[in-house]
Amino acid sequence: MRFEGTNDYVATDDLQIAVNAAIVLERPLLVKGEPGTGKTVLAHEVSKALDAPLLEWHVKSTTKAQQGLYEYDAVSRLRDSQLGDERVHDIANYIKRGKLWEAFTSPRRPILLIDEIDKADIEFPNDLLQELDRMEFFVYETGETIQAKVRPIVIITSNNEKELPDAFLRRCFFHYIKFPDAATMQSIIDVHFPGLKSRMVSEALNIFYDMREVPGLKKKPSTSELLDWIKLLLNEDVTAETLRERDPRKLIPPLHGALLKNEQDVALFERLAFMTRRGER
Repeated sequence: MRFEGTNDYVATDDLQIAVNAAIVLERPLLVKGEPGTGKTVLAHEVSKALDAPLLEWHVKSTTKAQQGLYEYDAVSRLRDSQLGDERVHDIANYIKRGKLWEAFTSPRRPILLIDEIDKADIEFPNDLLQELDRMEFFVYETGETIQAKVRPIVIITSNNEKELPDAFLRRCFFHYIKFPDAATMQSIIDVHFPGLKSRMVSEALNIFYDMREVPGLKKKPSTSELLDWIKLLLNEDVTAETLRERDPRKLIPPLHGALLKNEQDVALFERLAFMTRRGER
């Protein structure tokens, strides 16, 4: 099984190497990078390229590691026992399987995505160490051991919101998705807007990268936001001349709501525009 990218996803050579190394080593692939650089989409594309089923576990701040294994619904069982339901005699009826259970019992080698692991409690990664290492866990309520039939390909994403434990990192193959350079970004645009070769796109790219370099910017625009912006520019028939007549380092570009996502950054560009106008008087 080798990943070589897909027609819908521009995977750089180093990213392809990382995915294939994790497959060979049978270790989780830990992927970090700026939001919007395609970390989550990577799992979908690996699934598509390898024709493997995809299981997604989207982690939240309240997510516990146990939920990835299974959950025992004692409340429902108590209620059913009070109602005289025959289901109460089989405790398995009240076991809800988690994503790891589904991955371990999948008849085909699946892709297991553990998305944004850094959102959870700091102990969350450590609580999964043994299960990801041994590919098995014990169900206390039924007395059975769930063991992986085939070892899943595990892809874990992180936005670097908090540090991950060293013991967890040791068990992963790590890759940081660098922000795409202009040439790679053009390839990404070609994938999403095939056949689009225009001066407007070139100007939009220049503005986009200049905006990312503005000092004091709280949130730099991402790849996904650039694609949204280009879609809007095309829909509104914004020309290259319209974009070129603005200084992207000082003035807010048209339809900037696709790129600037908080009031502090909008205010920053407005202040720069005001200072520019004063300097031209």
